[in-house]
Amino acid sequence: MSNISKYILFTFLLLILYSCSNTRYLQDGEMLYTGAEVKVEDTTMSRRERKDLEAQMEELARPKPNRSFLGLKIKLYLYNIAGEPKKDKGFRYWLRNKVGEPPVLFGQVDMDYNADVLQSHVENNGYFKARTSADSTSTGNKKVKAIYTVKPKWQYKIRNVEFPKDSASTQLDSAVARTQRRTRLRKGRPYDLDVIKDERDRIDQRLKQKGYYFFNPDYILVRADSTVGDHQVDMKLIVKKETPEKAQRQYRINNIYIYPNYSLNDSRDTIRAKTTLTDSTQQYKDFTIIDPHNTFKPLIYDRTLYFHKGDLYNRNDHNLSLSRLISLGTFRFVKNEFKVNDSLNNTLDAYYYLTPMPKKSIRTELSAKTNSANYNGSELTVNWSNRNTFKGAELLSISAFGGLEVQMGGQNKGYNIYRVGGETSLVWPRFITPFPVHSPSAFVPKTRALVNYEYQKRIHLYALNSFRSQFSYLWKEDATKEHQLNVFDVNYVSPNNVTDEYQQQADSIPSLQRVIDKQLIIAPSYSYTFTNTNRKYKRHTIYYKGSVEVAGTLSGLVTGANAKKGDTISILGVPFSQYTKTEHEFRYYMRLGRDSKLAARVIAGIGVPYGNSTELPFIRQFFSGGTNSLRAFRARSVGPGVYYAKDSDGQPLEDTFLPDQSGDIKLELNLEYRAKLYSIIHGAVFVDAGNVWLWNKKDDKPGGEFSSGFMDQLAVGTGLGLRLDLDFLVLRLDGAFPIRNLNYNTNRYEWVIDDVKMGSKTWRKDNLVFNLAIGYPF
Repeated sequence: MSNISKYILFTFLLLILYSCSNTRYLQDGEMLYTGAEVKVEDTTMSRRERKDLEAQMEELARPKPNRSFLGLKIKLYLYNIAGEPKKDKGFRYWLRNKVGEPPVLFGQVDMDYNADVLQSHVENNGYFKARTSADSTSTGNKKVKAIYTVKPKWQYKIRNVEFPKDSASTQLDSAVARTQRRTRLRKGRPYDLDVIKDERDRIDQRLKQKGYYFFNPDYILVRADSTVGDHQVDMKLIVKKETPEKAQRQYRINNIYIYPNYSLNDSRDTIRAKTTLTDSTQQYKDFTIIDPHNTFKPLIYDRTLYFHKGDLYNRNDHNLSLSRLISLGTFRFVKNEFKVNDSLNNTLDAYYYLTPMPKKSIRTELSAKTNSANYNGSELTVNWSNRNTFKGAELLSISAFGGLEVQMGGQNKGYNIYRVGGETSLVWPRFITPFPVHSPSAFVPKTRALVNYEYQKRIHLYALNSFRSQFSYLWKEDATKEHQLNVFDVNYVSPNNVTDEYQQQADSIPSLQRVIDKQLIIAPSYSYTFTNTNRKYKRHTIYYKGSVEVAGTLSGLVTGANAKKGDTISILGVPFSQYTKTEHEFRYYMRLGRDSKLAARVIAGIGVPYGNSTELPFIRQFFSGGTNSLRAFRARSVGPGVYYAKDSDGQPLEDTFLPDQSGDIKLELNLEYRAKLYSIIHGAVFVDAGNVWLWNKKDDKPGGEFSSGFMDQLAVGTGLGLRLDLDFLVLRLDGAFPIRNLNYNTNRYEWVIDDVKMGSKTWRKDNLVFNLAIGYPF
């Protein structure tokens, strides 16, 4: 089918859908409600201000009309064509009540109520003399739209703001007066009820920092006087006379009680009674700890709790203490309360109730995987954890794994992959340093030591032994910023059992030889992550991760290694790698509607070998193509540059163990539109582009080096995706094909959109790539 025929068919289908009017299913006298239109009539506003105000008020009108897509009310149409089912089950019932949407009728609209809501909205924004009227108009074919006309007239501005005097008669009035410097009520700004509410909350938060534990925003009254003339308003903040006495007092912390073995089945009154049992209590600094089994060292409370005896109550310290206790990862539930001490005036006793997780646990995971290199397989992981190894909330984890990946396609099958290995890590909930380091974050800083081993066997090819040892610091500034510093990171890779079949190929293809070369990497690194994507209702969210890795610098300086001059230095018989590498990933998400969003990603990385290396070690190089990369291309098959592997006749190599193509520089761009189709079923349309390049020119990889024309060497693919989104798990199937690919005859990347032939079995076999994966690609 030609492209013109497709467009004609698509247009014809649209016309059919439009011709199926939903209004013909309405009863006599019923009218379909098509929504509300708000008209703001004001000559003093700018066009942008008027449009913003109209958009705000249109969102307030209720009810909402039936949802539409490209002007089609598809859900309403499905509801209508399903008809009235005879029983509460079956396909027609499901289509009508689960997929479809009943009509929103004009009779359901209370126009007077909506007019009152709009009137209140404009008054709350300072238009005190506004007038709102409501009407309706027929749009034809039994459809009605509500029209609301708002005449706001003048918007009142703030002339003066008066706080209590700092020398006021009461301590609370003086405390409120000292919050004025950061007030949100500013002279010249419009009157706004929401800003007034925010100001009361701000004052409450400030007072909570100064010990006013029982204060709340309702005790602040903001009086507005709009009679001062010239469309202005004077504001006066006062503390209500009926404010309770205890809300006017500052409180200090007295006793601090900690119950590290609290059971949710026990009442707190019963638990608190245990404080009188001297054989079950321990005094450590300012803390009274009721832990008869000595489950935890008292030191962990000194590191996590911000309160000490005699401190003025502070809401920040209150929240930070709870957050740090939770971030220890040792307690299942963390609760606390403050009670007034009856024997000491204006003091609070703090109680912390901590329910620990089971100290030891074992978890087994079985996963399935597939990729665009025709490998399918599974992996079994067994993990044993001890969450309180040395009674200081240390986390010891020991895991073992084994997996199999079977090659399901290609010219020759049987090049399967077996993986076994294990990892041991120990995490301390603090910085282990020669000198004390204080962290003011709500998250406990961590120190991690890790040892890892993996054995990988590729049948008929080779085997690899990989060892890794790491010592790291991990800390979070807040919920959006995270850091990781690997001060010690050593990776050693050694091959064995290399077959003659593989070695013969490796002798002629250096890329294959590099896979089985011994590698020694001593590379401290640092990474920084920022994300606000957990704010679900924010329209624009971003994710950024940047990292820098410096390998072999000290060793290179000491030994004076220079690989370009032939002075390659080895440690224990293995040349150590020397390079600097940095990688940056940026993601942007924009909510387009309730059930749709636009997601974009940019990855840029560069590695510069020097000293003892002329190129990055294979396991540290960049790759492109695959399930979470360029989905229209086989995993690790793109690049570098315009290079492609050739056989002895100079033709593109199509062997089953085609070398994984790698590079020192990477650029990748991804754009994806995501939309909810039905319930947990989501769809996507995406475009991916990218490539990798070499830093230094290589005779064995002509065209692989980075040049000023790198943008002309981007591979591009597009496709569609289906996702089963269960919140805790996302199953993804993406189908993609290239639209810009390398032409082996011209050694150039060229657009191949005109070559797309979905109806051709041969084209589909050569170009369609399916990716089955868990989780979103980004």
